[in-house]
Amino acid sequence: MVEGKLAALGEDTDAVFIACEGVLIVGVVSIHITPLFHAPGHLARVTALSIRDGHQRRGVGKALMAVAEQWSWATGAARIDLTSGNHRREAHRFYESLGYGTDSRRFVKNRPA
Repeated sequence: MVEGKLAALGEDTDAVFIACEGVLIVGVVSIHITPLFHAPGHLARVTALSIRDGHQRRGVGKALMAVAEQWSWATGAARIDLTSGNHRREAHRFYESLGYGTDSRRFVKNRPA
């Protein structure tokens, strides 16, 4: 599944960064670029951030987000956004500590079965 997702990434529109301790992957962040039709520039969306159990609170997430931000700004992104579930209060504090804030409401409709 992951191999297929990686193979489908756009060369100029997607990036995936990993953090390793030796040969062990301890974290991953992925970013996707989307054009903004209503404003200049484009949007960089963090589509995933995952840190291996037992490796949280060691700076891995902060380092991955820093690399994701550097890549996003280098592509000319006007802003970076991400989604975090309402129940993930600890994750919200983490993103806020990095300077992220809420500015809109996300509406979702699932595909009918």
